Amino acid sequence: MTILIVGGSGLLGAELVRQAAAGGRTTAATFATRPGTTPEVAWHALDLRDTDRVEAVMAEVSPRVVVDATSGGPDWTVTAEGPVRLAMAALKRGSRLVHVSSDAVFSGARVHYDESCLPDPLTPYGAAKAAAETGVRLVHSGAVVARTSLIIGDRRSEHVRAVHDLAAGTRTGVLFTDDIRCPVHVADLAAALLELASSDLSGTHHLAGTDAVSRHELGTLIARRDGLGASRLPAGLRAGSAFPGPLDVRLDCRATQHRLRTRLRGAREFLAPAT
Repeated sequence: MTILIVGGSGLLGAELVRQAAAGGRTTAATFATRPGTTPEVAWHALDLRDTDRVEAVMAEVSPRVVVDATSGGPDWTVTAEGPVRLAMAALKRGSRLVHVSSDAVFSGARVHYDESCLPDPLTPYGAAKAAAETGVRLVHSGAVVARTSLIIGDRRSEHVRAVHDLAAGTRTGVLFTDDIRCPVHVADLAAALLELASSDLSGTHHLAGTDAVSRHELGTLIARRDGLGASRLPAGLRAGSAFPGPLDVRLDCRATQHRLRTRLRGAREFLAPAT
């Protein structure tokens, strides 16, 4: 079975590529600027804004499964429209599709969100991700939409880099104590996505960690794991600041976790210092 990882050179994409290849799957991956380095993986340049290129890559790879792990930020043509182009191409070729979405589709008004909750985004990025969810599901009814939260790994993770830079004094800013999410480890997330890709499940699924933590607590956990001075991390409140977006968004993953073998650990567990 050939699997195509779209966005394979990013943090999540690279872990998906690594795990898929290590599991013996015939693996292909796409990149926007620079291919990855995983051996025995076929790399293809792809801009999701280019319908012809999407069709060409799909025709060349002929994947049984496609996992879309791209992140175009608030760029509507990439983040909202690109996954729909991919869904159309996947449906045309009979390929299974797993589309990775985000908790940014929610406003935080109800705090706890399960898979039945409808998007109510506050930011351009959240609106683009919500539009992609809707388009993908309308075009490809058998697709999986997998919402996740802050993705944590090594220094390739933007959240980990920010903590290192703040602790070193090379970046200004604060870590908010009232901005709460359910971070997930990149290895757990990739394993869960590949498990969904190999299943016959469809629809919306939530894949996040079990611990709801603030950005500041998350930073403290990262600093302690990495041997940094946690006391040097500046704290502040997001409420009333110039930063838009929801404050408290917690993905309820119990329904999805019940269907998976992969255990989605909480941040307090996967960031615990080695003993």
